[in-house]
Amino acid sequence: MEAVTIVLVLLLVVVMSSWIARALPWAIPRPLIQIALGGLVGLAANLRVELNPEVFFLLFLPPLLFLDGWRIPKEEMLRDAGTILELALGLVIFTVVGVGFFINWLVPAMPLPVAFALAAVLSPTDPIAVTSIAARVPIPKRLMHILEGESLLNDASGLVCLRFAVAAAMTGTFSLYDATLSFFWVALGGIGVGLAVTLAVTRAKVWLALRIGEEAGTQIIIGLLIPFGSYLLAEHLHCSGILAAVSAGVTMSVADARRPTLASTRVQQNTVWDTIQFSANGIIFVLLGEQLPGILDGAADTVRVTGHHEPWWLLVYIALITLALAMLRLLWVWVSLTFTLFRASLRGENMTRPHWRLVVATSLAGVRGAITLAGILTLPLALADGTPFPARDLAILLAMGVIILSLVAASAGLPLLLKGLEMPADVSHAEEEDRARVASAKAAIVAVERVQHEMSEGRPDADIIVAAAARIMEFYRSRIDHRSGEHDAETGALARQSEAAERTMLVAALKAERSAILALRRAKGINGETARQLMHEIDLLEVRYSN
Repeated sequence: MEAVTIVLVLLLVVVMSSWIARALPWAIPRPLIQIALGGLVGLAANLRVELNPEVFFLLFLPPLLFLDGWRIPKEEMLRDAGTILELALGLVIFTVVGVGFFINWLVPAMPLPVAFALAAVLSPTDPIAVTSIAARVPIPKRLMHILEGESLLNDASGLVCLRFAVAAAMTGTFSLYDATLSFFWVALGGIGVGLAVTLAVTRAKVWLALRIGEEAGTQIIIGLLIPFGSYLLAEHLHCSGILAAVSAGVTMSVADARRPTLASTRVQQNTVWDTIQFSANGIIFVLLGEQLPGILDGAADTVRVTGHHEPWWLLVYIALITLALAMLRLLWVWVSLTFTLFRASLRGENMTRPHWRLVVATSLAGVRGAITLAGILTLPLALADGTPFPARDLAILLAMGVIILSLVAASAGLPLLLKGLEMPADVSHAEEEDRARVASAKAAIVAVERVQHEMSEGRPDADIIVAAAARIMEFYRSRIDHRSGEHDAETGALARQSEAAERTMLVAALKAERSAILALRRAKGINGETARQLMHEIDLLEVRYSN
């Protein structure tokens, strides 16, 4: 009963955070509001959530990472694959080594293996927090895709480094050869498991749907089970469950493109996944805030481990570690960019160096979040001989402090840093959209002509069918005329403005239709079933024309 109450309270707080974020006049990211509300819950309510790291990983990370892998633009990710891998692999190792030695120097009471473990969980960036901040900050799309791709892949490299740092702390030994082999097995095995599980499930699902039909509820539940199945199997094989979930999401998007589900299933599926994403993202940060009061209660004892007596020293450590993470990230990004420009000049390409503020923004956008929280909680309670794990509480407190400070710094710094900055032009997909719309319109006309011929053959009311087909084909011919590319750029721009105006008026008309149907329902002029059917049709059309 208590567990159910906790879940309901957490969901209520997530809903309240959304209301507050929308009502506030300031652009405060929702994660910060959720952390603050979680802290109030931890102080005011008699709730103490015991976070089991394994359960935390299993419940929250697979579906969220699966969804990110499913929805991230694949072409953009492949285009910048080199940059993403540099950040996801090279920067993680660079951060673990650099920040690990820095933490050991800053806090001598923390042994070097524990310092490396803390640096390892601080190295991955968080896709959830980055996306939340980007919703209110004008980050260029290409940079956003790079940040999202990095955050999807650097989790595995950071957690592998954590595994070996903890092993070194427990045993006092470290093997670079074993660590390298383990990394490749963890990474490649996780990717392979996600790919294999998704392909097997989707092919079985298609085979069954062709023989017994497709049901939306069944399809959605299968989609929900895929990330959990991939994660559990990968972890059972000692691979990266995180990369398995990401790989499963990417594979699912490819499978959907080859054999899409029914339209009604896709509409319901998107709604379910949006709800899961909203709820799980919120609960993660609410839980972070809820844990803070309990951790701060022991701050006085924790600070004594460092050799000091004043708790404000912990704030100094958090600030310096956050600064070190940002500076190492900035150095890596600058060196990587310089090397990329140098290689381009050798190939004879003329690349423009991005504005320095955009480079600094790339460093500042390296926000820590759920992976860091879950990873630091996996530190063992005791060593092999039964003695307490050294500086465990201190590492947890520092990690949580860095999460919050990195969120605050990005939330406050990115808008100021990017204000008034002329952004690089994003690649326009207007021509691709035009080609796709023309091709789909031509295919639609062919299909209408075929169906018209089949329906009107030998029927006395053939003229009605011909007239209906003519109206539909006129709509598609109008689209072809506007999108065929036979007009100049000015005419094409005018056509787009016309279509935008049409969409605005259509949405207004649909809202008026909905109001009229609701009025009829209230006046008992139509029954509930008819009202629901008409409302569903209007909702689908409004979603279509509002996007």
